[in-house]
Amino acid sequence: MGRPGHGYGQGQGGQGQGRVRGQDRGPGHDHSPDPGAGGRGRGPNSGGGPNSGGGHSGPPPGDGGHGHGPGDNGGHGHAHGHSHSHGPAAPVSKHLRKVIAAVLIPFGAAVLIGLAVLWPGGTPGHERTGVGFDRQTQQATVTKVVELSCSSVNASGGVPTGDTSTAEGSSAQQQADGTCKKATIRVDTGDDAGRTFTEIVQPDQSRQLREGQEVVVAYEPSAPKDLQYSVADVNRRVPLTLLAGIFAVAVVAVGRLRGVMALVALAISFLVLNFFILPAILQGSNPLVVAVVGASAIMLQALYLCHGLSARTSVAVIGTLISLLLIGVLGTVFINWAVLTGDTDDNTGLIHGLYPDIDMSGLLLAGVIIGSLGVLDDVTVTQTSAVWELHEANPSMGWRGLYRAGIRIGRDHIASVVNTLVLAYAGAALPLLLLFSIAQSSVGTVTNSELVAEEIVRTLIGSIGLVASVPVTTVLAALVVSADRPTAQAAAEEGIRSAPARGGRGRRRKR
Repeated sequence: MGRPGHGYGQGQGGQGQGRVRGQDRGPGHDHSPDPGAGGRGRGPNSGGGPNSGGGHSGPPPGDGGHGHGPGDNGGHGHAHGHSHSHGPAAPVSKHLRKVIAAVLIPFGAAVLIGLAVLWPGGTPGHERTGVGFDRQTQQATVTKVVELSCSSVNASGGVPTGDTSTAEGSSAQQQADGTCKKATIRVDTGDDAGRTFTEIVQPDQSRQLREGQEVVVAYEPSAPKDLQYSVADVNRRVPLTLLAGIFAVAVVAVGRLRGVMALVALAISFLVLNFFILPAILQGSNPLVVAVVGASAIMLQALYLCHGLSARTSVAVIGTLISLLLIGVLGTVFINWAVLTGDTDDNTGLIHGLYPDIDMSGLLLAGVIIGSLGVLDDVTVTQTSAVWELHEANPSMGWRGLYRAGIRIGRDHIASVVNTLVLAYAGAALPLLLLFSIAQSSVGTVTNSELVAEEIVRTLIGSIGLVASVPVTTVLAALVVSADRPTAQAAAEEGIRSAPARGGRGRRRKR
């Protein structure tokens, strides 16, 4: 009868391997806390043979088990292992990636073809009109400001006698009785750098000049020499640059790498807007087609740069695309039905005058699509992430349950996003709304005017697209994540967790 032996080893793949002391072998059995992860303790002289001993194995990473076997002559062995899976969720299956690629690769190819076909050779030139933004400008500095009586610089030299209850009469009275400013301005850029001119600033002007202030001056070469330059605006480069820097620092500090990628995506979006969308429209291409192609390019690069190349992001891209198509269809129908021309102010009138071939109503629709894109990205990404996280929390939940849970999250998102969009448009049109309020016009008169009707159509179409994006993206994400076919590795791991492994020589204790 052999003497008892004892050994120690490390388990690997559910089997304990150990160094033993003893001579006889004996059969063993295991007790595993994880079905399919059990092990057998064995050493160089284990399992059967003379004076076999037992083996102990420590917990290997990823697999686990517990086993022991009495030797024929009193030997016994133990194998221990524990399985812990705390890594990120496994990627979706190859089958699902193929399905998503079958949708997005043709779409991406169509966007690239559209960019190549519609890419402009540059902004078409024209002769400057000297009106509005269509003026030659230079940078300048206010070098001196002197106060003087407005009556001394009044061209007529007389005191106005008009009705001061009107805006014009009140302004004339202030100009006659008030104190004006005579500013000397030095041109800092261009061929006339160093040249100075003077300008009178009336007391009722909203923009008052001060010494040392940097300004933008308009240049009209056809005017008399002493009237060629005039102050057009204030130079705001320093505060705007500082504010942009603070914004970038805040985004990177909070978002870290994601924040950096978001800034890169933002820069690319501006490049697409400035070098493709705007010049292509000015060149005479259909504004709707240009907007769809440009918005799609912006959407693809922004979502994948910010959120990574994954099935989750791809579902958000598809949901955004469907919502943009809905916005385009509704915009086409209602802009034409409401007979909105898009030519409602001085700027659009100037554009139409310089480039009469531009479809102004199409330009309006293009603005609706591009304006809705940013908020759509936020909604679709949020809904897709919510469904994915719900699936991770409860993998047994079917697509209907995922949809119901996701849409409950989406309802809160809908309420906040629609309110945000409406208030954003209302804030942009606030001076116009104040003008109608001063005129004491009825609600019907105000809403029927093209200026307001244009904003109403823009707001409601964008809001409908946002509302529709929630159920569309949620159901897409629920169907995709619930229909996923696991990869071979994921299926094997799932099988290990759900069924006892074969080939063991002892009992299995189910988990």
